[in-house]
Amino acid sequence: MIIVTGGAGFIGSNIVKELNNRGRTDILIVDDLGSGEKYKNLIGLHYIDYQHKDDFIDTFTANDFYGLDIDAIFHEGACSDTMEYDVNYMMKTNFEYSKVLLKFCINRQIPFIYASSAATYGNGHNGFREGDECEGALNPYAFSKLAFDRYVRQFMSDARSKIIGLKYFNVYGPQEIHKGKMASIFYQMYKRLKTSGRTKLFKGIDGYGDGEQSRDFIYVKDVVKVNLWCFENKIASGIYNCGTGQAHTFNEAAQAVIDAIGFGKIEYTDFPEELRGKYQNYTKSDNRQLISAGYDQGFTDFMQAVKEYCDLLEKTGGYYTYLNE
Repeated sequence: MIIVTGGAGFIGSNIVKELNNRGRTDILIVDDLGSGEKYKNLIGLHYIDYQHKDDFIDTFTANDFYGLDIDAIFHEGACSDTMEYDVNYMMKTNFEYSKVLLKFCINRQIPFIYASSAATYGNGHNGFREGDECEGALNPYAFSKLAFDRYVRQFMSDARSKIIGLKYFNVYGPQEIHKGKMASIFYQMYKRLKTSGRTKLFKGIDGYGDGEQSRDFIYVKDVVKVNLWCFENKIASGIYNCGTGQAHTFNEAAQAVIDAIGFGKIEYTDFPEELRGKYQNYTKSDNRQLISAGYDQGFTDFMQAVKEYCDLLEKTGGYYTYLNE
């Protein structure tokens, strides 16, 4: 059996989809479906069971899972809202919960592959290399991820099974619709362009021109490819960047969506005061450690990935199955 926490979420459901493609359906999905539309991510997937995240952690602490044969835990579940400022809530959800799973995997010698974040690089002024010298945090979400990375590093050298943390850069692609305002810029731009024919980007700040802030945008299919490569191959325990190693401006991202749907115009809006000092103007993954570990699968061409995603948004609304709505 494979356990995927956050398995109904954006990246988690994509991992389940690819596991299905590889013949695995013996999957336990752990999540909190809430009152929104996250459940739609599960319609096109195959799995043996679903469990609410609170019920799941209760059974874990009661040792109910100790008799099961578990091949791996992909820990994708988290509060990923960068505008959530309740630090206690963030630490309970992203830090304490993760510690329980980590200790279980260490004790049972089960591979543990978990989602970290490029948000742990703070303003990025010291670069984007894995390690204390480059790390920081501009919000509680980033802090919770950074705290867990540093907690994990204490156990890696003694663990007898692989522990892999993946610092995700800016992920976009199918199955993110439920994220609303936290969905990728590509989904936001697609919706605005389809509604009004216009999309808005931030005006320049801190020496950057209008729309010239840039990100390492990574297609969710590539994130999944890295996750499953780490699961299926021999790789040393560690925390690795998961980005393309290329940075694209928001202007380039908007133009890619405009090209994909065939129309649209870019407009610029004032940079929000509430984001000053809490915003990454530039990210670019340093992939040397991942490549040195043996990863050689490459990444999808940027324009191709955006076009594929926009085509899926047109066809199914961004899901892996048609929805009768």
